[in-house]
Formats: sequence, structure tokens, C-alpha cells
Amino acid sequence: MAEFRMPAEWSAHQGCLMAWPTREELWGSVLADVKEEYAEVARAIAAFEPVTMVAPPGHGEEARTRCGDGVTVIELPLDDSWFRDSAPLFVLDDDGNRAGVDFRFNAWGGKHHPFDSDDRISALLLEHLGVDRIASDMILEGGAITVDGEGTLITTEQCLLHPNRNPGMSRDEIEAELKARLGVTKVIWLPYGGLLDTETDGHVDGVCAFAAPGTVVVSLPDDPRHPDYARMRANRAVLEAGTDARGRRLEIIDVPQTAFADLTDGEIEVSYLNYYVANGGVVVPVAGLQQDEDALAVIASAYPGRKVVGVRALAIAFGGGGVHCITQQIPAAPTAG
Repeated sequence: MAEFRMPAEWSAHQGCLMAWPTREELWGSVLADVKEEYAEVARAIAAFEPVTMVAPPGHGEEARTRCGDGVTVIELPLDDSWFRDSAPLFVLDDDGNRAGVDFRFNAWGGKHHPFDSDDRISALLLEHLGVDRIASDMILEGGAITVDGEGTLITTEQCLLHPNRNPGMSRDEIEAELKARLGVTKVIWLPYGGLLDTETDGHVDGVCAFAAPGTVVVSLPDDPRHPDYARMRANRAVLEAGTDARGRRLEIIDVPQTAFADLTDGEIEVSYLNYYVANGGVVVPVAGLQQDEDALAVIASAYPGRKVVGVRALAIAFGGGGVHCITQQIPAAPTAG
């Protein structure tokens, strides 16, 4: 039987999946703002690749109106709107076959209810797309991992070892399931996610991302007062000391810029690391601050040849995420041969 592997996010895409903002109690007073931000992200990605927006039944017309003709809208039952975490993780083999791994989903350790529709959405999406389903009983969100497509996966202990996800599984068992389902051979465990990332318990997509084989982009706040100043340096030390699945030392590209902005009743952090890599582009969350341009330049240096686009994402950050959190790439099927 052919072996499947999860491709890197910079590999060719068939398109991008997104889900329309749904959980009104999460968004509160920023619901209208976040719908416009989701639509802006969808339009930005649609300039590079096809986007399919999933709206709950009865909300498709609103999504179509806001997103415009360049975005395809379908209706399926939803609880929430974070497809990085609830949509399938797609895998490929060398024979031209594609499948989707359907991990279990429990709303980041039961933080929101209900979540049964989101636990089922992967299977519905795979059926809609005509893609084979590979089931896993392990709870895993896509934002908790980053892969290089060549056997290496990076995650955080803060998230994957949290007792609200898989309390019956040891670290070794979790690692074995990642290897079995995603085709990786080495897992690099970083100690920390973001201290303020209480919603996801420290997803890796706020602190680190593979940008190319052997190259990692990391958040490294340059302000000693930042709550993650020491924590991100501890993460960086692990990456400096390690190697990838092919034995390479990792090239590390630091993003020292951070963005704290005021929204509604308080200050929120927009994570520049929470970006989406599209065909020929990178769509990055920004806060409308002076340091946005410097962060975009650093990210552009990590993705030569791609157009880097900033999209305002303050309301999305208020909900606990960024551009990466609300998107899920569908890799293009490989050519058999």
C-alpha cells in the first residue's frame, strides 16, 4: 500500500477552505467586523488560488454577498469557523492519490459548546470533495503542527501534551500517531506556545512555521517586557540544537516585530506568524501599525518569489486566531509516475 505524507504548506494547492463566522457568543460586538475580515482574507487568497467558503445552512447568501464572485460558497452544518483546526489534514502519496486525515475535534479541550458539527465537518468536506477519509481517534488541531513535507513535524508540548486533549495517550503514543497518519519520521517538541494563547493552549502556528526545507520562521519578540520574550528564546534554543528528519541543521529566520492593538474592551495581540501560504503568495495578518511593514519584509525574505499581502485581522485576533487559523489548504494531487 502506498504511503501517505502531509505536504508542506508551500507545495502546490488545488485551493483553500474557509468557514464563515458562526458562533455569535464568541464574537459579540465585533461580529460584523470579523465577517468583513474573513471576507477580506478570502478575497486576498482568491487572488492566488480558488477559495471555498463553507457557511452554515441559511447563511450562504450573506457569505456570497460579502465575499464576492471570486469565492465559492457552499452550505454545511458548522459550530465555529476555524478550519485550520476542524477541517481535514490532507495527505498525498507518490502514486497520485490524495486522502484526508480526520482527527477528532473537541473545541480546544471543550472550551466551546456545542462542537459536534465541527467534529463531523471533516468527513462531510471529504465527501463533498470526493477525497478518501483516513480516521484517527486522536484529538488534533492543524494549528498545533507545522511540517516540512520531508519527514519533519514541529509542535509544542504546551498544546499537544495538555490533559484536555488526549489524557489517555502518552507523549510517545501521540508522536507515534502523528508519524503514522501524517507520514513524518521526526517530531521536534518546542516547550512553549504563546503565554497569552489560552484559547488554543499554545498552538505552534503562533510561534513557528516551516518556510522551506531546513528553514524555520520563528517569533522572537525584541521587547524584554513581552510575555513571551524568554519563552520564545527557549523555543529557539531547541531549534538551534536540533536537526530535521534529513539531518540538516535548521536555518532560523527571526520575526522580532510584535503587534498589540486596541479593540473593543482591551488590547489584543495580532500574530504575524499566523499567515497563509498560497500559490505564489503569502497572506499575513496585520494590525494597522508601523511595525506591520517590517514584519511583512521579514516574512517576504523567507518566501522569495511570493507576493506578500497584509490583511487587517484585529477582530480575528480578538476571537483567538489569525489568517492561518481560519484557512486550510487543499494540496494539488501529485502526478503519478
